[in-house]
Amino acid sequence: MDIPRKSAARKRLLKRLVFGTLLVVAVGLITFGVARLKPAAPSVEASTVLTDTVKRGSMLRQVRGLGTLVPEDIRLIPARNEGRVEAIPLKPGVAVKADTVLIKLSNPQLEQTAMEAGSQLQASEADYASLKVRLERQVLDQKAAAATVQSDFSQAKMQAEVNETLYKQGLLAEILWRTSKVKAEELATRNEIELKRLSIFAEEVKTQLAAQQAQLDQRRALYQLRRNEVEALTVRAGTSGVLQAVEVQVGQQVTSGTNLARVVDPTRLKAELKINETQVKDLLIGQTVSIDTRNGLIPGKVSRIDPAAQNGTFTIDVSLEGALPNGARPNLTVDGTVEIERLENILYVGRPVQGKDHSKISLFKLEEGGKSAVRTSVTLGRSSVSTIEIVDGLHEGDKVILSDTAAYDNTEYLRLN
Repeated sequence: MDIPRKSAARKRLLKRLVFGTLLVVAVGLITFGVARLKPAAPSVEASTVLTDTVKRGSMLRQVRGLGTLVPEDIRLIPARNEGRVEAIPLKPGVAVKADTVLIKLSNPQLEQTAMEAGSQLQASEADYASLKVRLERQVLDQKAAAATVQSDFSQAKMQAEVNETLYKQGLLAEILWRTSKVKAEELATRNEIELKRLSIFAEEVKTQLAAQQAQLDQRRALYQLRRNEVEALTVRAGTSGVLQAVEVQVGQQVTSGTNLARVVDPTRLKAELKINETQVKDLLIGQTVSIDTRNGLIPGKVSRIDPAAQNGTFTIDVSLEGALPNGARPNLTVDGTVEIERLENILYVGRPVQGKDHSKISLFKLEEGGKSAVRTSVTLGRSSVSTIEIVDGLHEGDKVILSDTAAYDNTEYLRLN
């Protein structure tokens, strides 16, 4: 009969305990090691990302804005008087001259007032003519009376001189001489009075005619004003150009001052560009601008900058200095690029999606072979439309990803396939 050995069972138990302990320790070590491993770098298709190489050289700083071509000369044509729109002979887009009729209005009351003013003018003209004839007749009568007195005075004077000679010769009595002398002196006084009366009457005639003339001129001016108001019912362009808009319709009643139409000169255009308020700080009057009409480029200069922002943008005016390309019309949408300055001997790269002036960002820099990219801190400087200055973090020849990498903000590496 076999007798079991207690030592053998004990050894097997100890061996099992040792193997179990080693297994638990091994599993723990493996788990800890796996936990310490970094996650695998995410993969990105190389063809889906935009990359650029850091360069050294000169960089032209530019600011870009959208805008439109607008006329430099815009003539708004208002209604001078109240009226009703009877006819609109022309449509927008037609070339017009200064005397071209754009709109015909009617106002019966205004026409009646003009007729009354004409009648009053005719009456004033008749009154003036009648007064002038009457005064001229009175002047002639006054001159005739003065001439008679002057003739009598001349005769009396001569008679007095003759009588004086005869008296001195003893051929005439003293009483007759003195009588003729007194008569001559009397007629001399009357002659002087008549001459003064004639002079005063002449001034009175001038005064009466001037007063009547003033009234006549007033009536004539009033009539001309009324006629001008009636003529203004036929609305004309007033300048050469193109009829850009008609703001009323046939049958519409308009009041004085209502904007009826708009005429522009299509040969004299300027560009109005909208510039983001964060970029306007570098703009100056006189800077060079290139206007792209999508049918050609037009050079220009900054001529005006709005003093205040509207909806986050500033409006700048650009005076055009080149010939307008075919198709350039008012309200045509254009792109404008303003040249700010040229920076020499700097590091620069294509502008990243999140790149802003004087900011610090992180970019993925491609490593050897371009199969992977590592996150790198980069300090940016001055920017342009499509490029930006590198202040720190990159060197000439480095290649970086410019595309938006916000989806990989929590990883330090990318694998490019």
